[in-house]
Amino acid sequence: MISLSFLLLMYFVYILKSQKDGTYYIGYTGKRVEERLIEHNKGKSKYTKGHIPYEITKYISCKTKKKAKELEIRYKQIKNVMEVIEKMGSPDSSNRD
Repeated sequence: MISLSFLLLMYFVYILKSQKDGTYYIGYTGKRVEERLIEHNKGKSKYTKGHIPYEITKYISCKTKKKAKELEIRYKQIKNVMEVIEKMGSPDSSNRD
């Protein structure tokens, strides 16, 4: 059986899509992405609560908080979310340095 303990040491950059109006949100977290989605959908983020509910569109894992934060900032500077999704690659392209 594969151990999931490595996920506790990972950070994630994620894209959420509002099911209400189709807007996107890019963020990073040290939590499981699914757990962070629940928080967003409960209105716990002032930036997303006006657009709930959300669904996860894409996410990638990073080895460090610093790298996740850098990628979040870089991705937020790109205005075309489809370009961001393309840059993120496949879900298997994890463990970013």
